[in-house]
Amino acid sequence: MDGNLFLNGFIYLVAAALAAPLGRRLGVGAVLGYLIIGAIIGPSAVGLVGENREEVMHFAEFGVVLMLFLIGLEIDLSRLWKMRGPILGLGGLQVLLSALAIAGASFLLQVSWRESIALGMILALSSTAIVMQTLKERGLSDTSSGTQSFAVLLFQDIAVIPILALLPLLASLPTGDAHGDHGHGHTWIESIPVWSRGFAVFGAVAIVVVIGKFILTPWLRWVASLKVPEALTSTTLALVVGIALLMNSVGLSPALGTFVAGVMLASSEYRHELESDIEPFKALLLAVFFIAVGAGIDFALIAGEPLKIALMVIGLIAIKGIVLFGLASFFRMAFDQRLLFAAALAQGGEFAFVLGGFAVGQGVIGGDLADRMIAAVALSMAVAPPLLILVQNVILPRIGTTETEEDDRAHDVEDDKAKVLLAGFGRFGHPMGRLLRSAGCMPTVLERDSDHVDFLRRIGLKCYYGDASRPHLLKAAGAEDAEILILAIDDEDESMEIIETCRKHFPNLKIFARACSRDHAYRLHEAGVRFFVEQLGSSLDCAIAVLEELGHESDHAKDAARRFKLHEMDAIRDVAPHRGDEQKFMGMAQRNLEELDSLLTNAPLPVGGGKNSEEG
Repeated sequence: MDGNLFLNGFIYLVAAALAAPLGRRLGVGAVLGYLIIGAIIGPSAVGLVGENREEVMHFAEFGVVLMLFLIGLEIDLSRLWKMRGPILGLGGLQVLLSALAIAGASFLLQVSWRESIALGMILALSSTAIVMQTLKERGLSDTSSGTQSFAVLLFQDIAVIPILALLPLLASLPTGDAHGDHGHGHTWIESIPVWSRGFAVFGAVAIVVVIGKFILTPWLRWVASLKVPEALTSTTLALVVGIALLMNSVGLSPALGTFVAGVMLASSEYRHELESDIEPFKALLLAVFFIAVGAGIDFALIAGEPLKIALMVIGLIAIKGIVLFGLASFFRMAFDQRLLFAAALAQGGEFAFVLGGFAVGQGVIGGDLADRMIAAVALSMAVAPPLLILVQNVILPRIGTTETEEDDRAHDVEDDKAKVLLAGFGRFGHPMGRLLRSAGCMPTVLERDSDHVDFLRRIGLKCYYGDASRPHLLKAAGAEDAEILILAIDDEDESMEIIETCRKHFPNLKIFARACSRDHAYRLHEAGVRFFVEQLGSSLDCAIAVLEELGHESDHAKDAARRFKLHEMDAIRDVAPHRGDEQKFMGMAQRNLEELDSLLTNAPLPVGGGKNSEEG
């Protein structure tokens, strides 16, 4: 057994273990932490890894495949059909216009027209792994910019197929093997007539659809009946690997194939088990992928031509950013979402490593130009997470949302002249909204899950699609005349942002907020907002039932729960101002526990009546 295999594996695992907490500690996210650590341990810096970086990259790209499979599990066919417009329209225009703009800029810089076109097609693609992971970390996956970004990335995965077919047509240079094909091996589909390749591709996709729709669920049911957990895990991994091999053999993106398989299984009763089985592998492999990208940054090349590489990176991000912002405006996205959308997708993508090597092998691009392109792509991927953080945390808070248009679904928000606005209609907001409605105080409900809005409307509840973090949408819903805003959303940071927005634009609103955690409760208290700790009531109801079952009198059990709740709320208010002083904070928290024990010990619960005891 090669000792280097264990050594390199150890280095990558240690780097991954250090990068994630470091990145989150610094507030830049895990992805940027992985890229930074990768650059440090790469051959251009410390040199701990590097000789087998390409092999590691091919292995780690499987993490992208697993990520697309998991995304597919979250999307059913009806939702995918609803996204056909953004996928084909927005995605298609993004690839076409970005490719033309980059090709035009390259040609103006004295690059040959063949190489310019090749660069345009390759650099028009963005990084699926970095974009999706960064959007998830920043809490933007379900926003308009997040869903549109996903649609564009899905089209880009499809676009790899025609790009691979078009690149050889541009060949003019002598075929070189100095750079090889970076792992792009020949497949059996290249040996069949050109006219039949389309049928082979269609057949491969059809096989995935048929297997996912009609074969996998019965098979998974049989595997689950064995009650051997590792059998289901190995079956899931074999499924993903098999589909990836099938897609690769016909020249398709393996990630696209596994995404289709995931969509086919989205309605399966084993969806959640598949997710839990795959998630650890996906997280680890994606971490290795990002580290490998960081390790691939050629600092020697960059140091030799710093100005040229810097201009390539800035030019790439600027050109794609302008195209993306323009398309977002054309598709009527709100101003803040346009900025986030453009910042999210403005970098190059991991397909550049594969397509760049393939283009060199086919004699389309010269080796020196390919090296500079790869360096620029790697740097653009490295700056993508901080660019999105800059837009979200620095630029947007200063300029806010200045436009009034939103996507088509958001235009249906009406001012019902309700006294109460309710943001979020999930497990916390749902029972609250129904109770208020039954009491004759129907709130204006804002929910940003479009599928949930459709369901609620079908059962007769009035609900509007919209993001409560946007001032103009709150205004359209009647925030200027309403009396109360209830924040029932489960994103703590977004909750605080909405509170700040309302204090600025709608100071008349009294705010009641869901506290998702004790730390969130501290923040809400400091902001002067009335808060209600999630699940506290139902937890105490359960405790009351347990005490009754153990023989304690019902009235006394309820009284103990009441006293506990009052003490808990007082403790949060007392401790909140001292969160910055760890020693004092911990001391007060311990003292509150002792006071609670004393409070209940001094008023012991009588035993005897139980849950069926009579009063008096």
